[in-house]
Formats: sequence, C-alpha cells, structure tokens
Amino acid sequence: MNRLLQAWIVATSFVVFVEPALSEVSIEHLVEQAGLREGPVASRDLERWRPPQKIVIRGGGEFITELQAEFPDVQMVRADSHSVAAQQVTDADAIVGFCSDELVNAAKSLVWIQLGGAGAERCLAVDAVANGEILLTNMQKMSSPVIGEHAIALMMSLTRGLTPYAKRMGEGAWDRALAGEARMISTDGRTALVVGLGGIGNEIARRASGLGMRVIATRNSSRSGPEYVDYVGLSDELFELAGQADVIFNALPLTAETEGLFDREFFDAAKPGVFFVNVARGGSVVTDELVAALEDGRVAGAGLDVTDPEPLPPDHLLWQMPNVIITPHIAWYGSDKQREHALARENIRRFIAGDALLNVVDPARGY
Repeated sequence: MNRLLQAWIVATSFVVFVEPALSEVSIEHLVEQAGLREGPVASRDLERWRPPQKIVIRGGGEFITELQAEFPDVQMVRADSHSVAAQQVTDADAIVGFCSDELVNAAKSLVWIQLGGAGAERCLAVDAVANGEILLTNMQKMSSPVIGEHAIALMMSLTRGLTPYAKRMGEGAWDRALAGEARMISTDGRTALVVGLGGIGNEIARRASGLGMRVIATRNSSRSGPEYVDYVGLSDELFELAGQADVIFNALPLTAETEGLFDREFFDAAKPGVFFVNVARGGSVVTDELVAALEDGRVAGAGLDVTDPEPLPPDHLLWQMPNVIITPHIAWYGSDKQREHALARENIRRFIAGDALLNVVDPARGY
C-alpha cells in the first residue's frame, strides 16, 4: 500500500468518527449528552397555565422567525432591551432571556421565565419567582464545555507561570528570572479539587483528568460521579479535601449556603501553596481574605473570571498582583448558541404543549 493511500485512509477514518456539528444534533442527543432533567410538574398543572398566547423573547432575529413559523398560534415577540420587554410583557405568558421585579410585576399573565444563563440568584430575588408562583428555568450545562476550558486555561496560566510574563509583555521584557519567582509546576500527577460537581464541575473534572491529574470533588446531593473523578465527597468534607489539592476549582452556584464560603478558614485548611480558580460566582469568595492568602503564600496564585465586587475597581490590589490572572466574567463566551437555542426551543414546545420543562430551577436550593 503506497503512502498516499495510507494517508487517505487515515484522514477519511478520522472524519467518520468526528462528532456531528451541534446544529445537526437533535434535542434528544443534547438532553442525553448534557444530562438535562425534566421538572417535577407538567406546565398544564401549574395554577396559572393556559394555552399560551404570547411569549416575549430577548433578541433572537432569525431564531424568533423560526419559532414563529414552528408555533404559528403563539405570538413570538422580539425584545432587544429591557425597556422594550417592559412594554410587551403585560399580557405575556412567558419571558425568555429577561427577569426583573419590574417585568414580573407588569406581566399579569406570566407563568414561566427562561433565563439566558445558568446563574439564577438575581431572578430568585424576585418574590413571585422565589415563592414558586412563577416557574423558572435556566441554561445550566449549555455553556459548561467552554467554561470548563476557560477554567483549565486559567489553571495552566498559573501552573506554568505565564501570568507575570503576560503582565510585562508591554515592556518587551525578556526576563527568565520570572520563572524562578513563579511557582511553576507540572499538573501531571497533581490533585485537582472541583468544588461543585454539576454541569461546569463535570467539564472541569473531565479536562483535568485528561491532563493526568487526580480529580476529587464535592457535591451537595450525593457521592456519585463519573469515572474520571477519583473521589466525590459531600459538602461537609470540603476542608478535608482542600488539604489534599494542588489546584482548587470553584464551580458552585451562589446560594445562601455558598455565599462567602471561601474565606480565611477555608484558605487556612487548604494545602499550602494551592492554586485557586473561580469560574462560578464572585460572591462565594471573601475577597479580602483571598488577597491576604495570596500575600502570605497560603495561595500560590489565583485565576478569577468572577470577583466580588464585580466589576472589580481598577485600583483594586488584585489587578496588581503578579500571581493573579483576571478575566471579566467572560468564561461562557464562545459557547455554541445552537445548544442554547435548542434548549429554549424545546422548552417553548413543551410549555405550549403543557408538558414538564427542562432545567427547572428549585427556588429552595437556588439552582
């Protein structure tokens, strides 16, 4: 067999096994792939449900046109801003992409809100949502793959000591001495702790395992986990597991239980010289106590996509620290909108049919 033929066989064999584009993947595939779950109650069994007449949707353009063609008996209204939505929601049965006190109070027939992201804490501050009067669903697990990649990118920036070099590129500094000042390590064989083994946590864990790391994790609901996680502990084991980890990833939702969780006591319990990566919520970290841990070396470096406060003031000390890399809450950027559109479309179909929706947020848990 000549080399050209061999190359052609290898190339075409690879194409056969490539995952199909997400735009071509059915909702059934997405549900299975992401592990999406139905809510406990069918829409038709909600007290305020009626056959929907109007749904207000944030942005959308072509997506809304497709929805209108698919569901001609329901008015699909595009709202490019909160103010436009406020004018349209009075007789709306559902809102996709917006949530506020103003909108909920104005929408007299509102039954359901579909969030455009995973974080539900702001919407849960609305009384009618918090008490379950309005059904709430989110985009949990839709952006998890890219957020998992972002978390690993932040980790690698820290473990390879890239951050101080990046901060001096404007000076044109060719300074190998920085390598000695940074704590540069190989991740192979090191231990990663994923705090919050949900959609994002699972994606982080899978990637960390692929780098040769031993992965341990915590979750609130059970000790079950995928094969690439060596040990899953409950939330009360957090401090013990933190003492084993070389890198700690925060992937927790922000709830009353997780607010301020990463404080002085936590950083004291962590393994000295640990790296800390946060792609979840800034409010789960006591910022001043993270700064103190970075200054005295208890934490060797931090990769932060979220902060508290947010945005972080331009004169904040974290910006100046050579062992800190910050991105402005953009870990979800680059996610395939087809995943989000597929979930929104499916939930709209289910709502119109009166069926149970996917990704229902439990107000008691906060996620």
